[in-house]
Amino acid sequence: MAPTPVIVAATGSVIARLSAYIFLRWIPGHHFPPLILASIVIYLVCVFGKDEAFGISRPRLHEAFPKLFPHREDHEKPEEHHEEQQGADHDEPILYEEEKRFFKTAVFGIPDWREPEWSYMTIGVNILLALFTLDLVFRGPLLHPAQDLSFTRVGYVDSTSAKVLVREPDPAQLPMYAYLSPADKTSWTTTDTIYYLGPDTDYTYAINFEGLKPSKKYIYSLSNDKSGTFTTAASQYSEAVNSLTFLTSSCIKANFPYRPSAPALAIHGFEHLSKVLRGLPSPASFMLFLGDFIYVDVPLRLSSSLAHYRAEYRRVYASPSWSLPGLDTLPWIHTLDDHEIANDWSGGNDTDPFPAASDPFIHYHVSVNPPVPSGAPTGPDTNTTYFQFSNGPASFFMLDTRRYRTDPEPASFSSSSSKPLYGSSSESSNPPTYSTNHTMLGYTQLSFLLKFLATPEPPHIHWKIIASSVPFTKNWRFGTSDTWGGFLRERSQILAAMHDAEQRLGVRVIILSGDRHEFAAIRYPRVIANATVTSSSAGKKETTKDMIVREVGPQAGPHEFSVGPLSMFYLPFRTFKQVDDEDVAIKYLPDGNSKVGVVELRNLAGESQRSLLKYSLYVDGQVAWEYALTSPAAGVECKSRGKSGRWLWD
Repeated sequence: MAPTPVIVAATGSVIARLSAYIFLRWIPGHHFPPLILASIVIYLVCVFGKDEAFGISRPRLHEAFPKLFPHREDHEKPEEHHEEQQGADHDEPILYEEEKRFFKTAVFGIPDWREPEWSYMTIGVNILLALFTLDLVFRGPLLHPAQDLSFTRVGYVDSTSAKVLVREPDPAQLPMYAYLSPADKTSWTTTDTIYYLGPDTDYTYAINFEGLKPSKKYIYSLSNDKSGTFTTAASQYSEAVNSLTFLTSSCIKANFPYRPSAPALAIHGFEHLSKVLRGLPSPASFMLFLGDFIYVDVPLRLSSSLAHYRAEYRRVYASPSWSLPGLDTLPWIHTLDDHEIANDWSGGNDTDPFPAASDPFIHYHVSVNPPVPSGAPTGPDTNTTYFQFSNGPASFFMLDTRRYRTDPEPASFSSSSSKPLYGSSSESSNPPTYSTNHTMLGYTQLSFLLKFLATPEPPHIHWKIIASSVPFTKNWRFGTSDTWGGFLRERSQILAAMHDAEQRLGVRVIILSGDRHEFAAIRYPRVIANATVTSSSAGKKETTKDMIVREVGPQAGPHEFSVGPLSMFYLPFRTFKQVDDEDVAIKYLPDGNSKVGVVELRNLAGESQRSLLKYSLYVDGQVAWEYALTSPAAGVECKSRGKSGRWLWD
């Protein structure tokens, strides 16, 4: 027996409403727009094509809403229609029948033409959800190509130089002059003259201000009426080098969660970021952004062309949210991740769409990023996209986990927690050699990372910080193969180098990662002994088992802080689980559409506790968790801004 139009309409309405809520408020997955639109089309066909199935004949709009749609012709009087309804037989009381009809109409979207106002309103709700879905998908790309976008953004700043990204598509502004002056006095100097800006770089140009003084605020001004400020980093010979504050996060998508009245390019998480910046005791030196600056394939991939990738970057930079207090002066430096290319990208740097995706990342981000490691390949044809720099008490290495990666290791190596994991047995003391079959970093980048970890630092640097766009831990049990959990051989080699750096160089190794839309803190205790345990019982044969002994205590081993999103969805279900004693969970906080980590470093006068790192997690603008870690002594968890952690920092 075929389903009746009422059942079909109700099913379509429920699917559309539930899917629209998930799509607009929870997860803007690419499966939802076709499902929502198809369900609503089926719903409308049933409602207007089989209107006799929903009660009496469908009244016209002017009959349902006579005040909104006045009509001159005489119609059946409301009293007569009411009497007709009153004369009908009812098996149940009138009040209960009306409540039931209202419930079916309001919740399930089933019209009842005896209640024309509510029926048309529930149809309107479903149509509105379809329009909201189309609005989220298409309003930004169709109405905001941002081809005329003109802006400047501050990139990497060190003690004697600064990089500023400029975009100016108007040829009438050329030649364009760049001026610089100390902020404490007006003394303008012409530092650069731009004669050409063309489509080959999407009209962008990286200005390099050089010969600057450390720990000094500067104002730059361009002849196209754009201006900004930046503050140089401290000199390694000054007292100011003993402290540093910076932020870290990942993943932004305009107008999500969806707000119908918001500008299409508004980034809601920036409202919380602005609040965090204004509340910091010391100004942040930079934002270390760990990938997914654009979401080219979310909600839907509309194109894989070079023009579309460039437009996605322009739309983010065209957002009015950049004008919020604090954001206009905050330098940003970037790593690359999958949604700037394609979801879970592992196709190398020659396969489409990577070349088109790489172009705007090079022009908009790499051009003003920190320098590449000394000795790394340079030049326009190499496009090296891993970086190394020092600032304050820390030395940084920013990984590219996408350009050089291959497919992950077979599932037998990476996904089964019941099988031995590399680094979780006695094999961890003898890490596997590098294999080109499965790599996240590629041979050259891995070599520079290992060199970074093995190199001694100046006396004032006590932290080696590695920025990875994907989590280093294998504790995420959803999409594990896309993280370092899918490259455990290479991870084991890096982890061994981290442990060696902490033991031999006396520094702390910190991993900052993103991508997961959740927060987790993990530590990686070092193996200190291997043992063979023999056990026996009466009447049974002796058995032996290899065991390992790891460092104990909250200070043990390198630490990872993985945070995201800055402005995007979070998963409504839990995906993080500790699977062994190699990746030890410290804290897991999955909820929140906006998460940002604030890292504060301060060198101390003591000999045993030489430097202090304080990590503060902000969720939707509020402090959710704090953690203090000393180098080289113990870590202390601070669950709130209370006495438990204040003595270490204030």
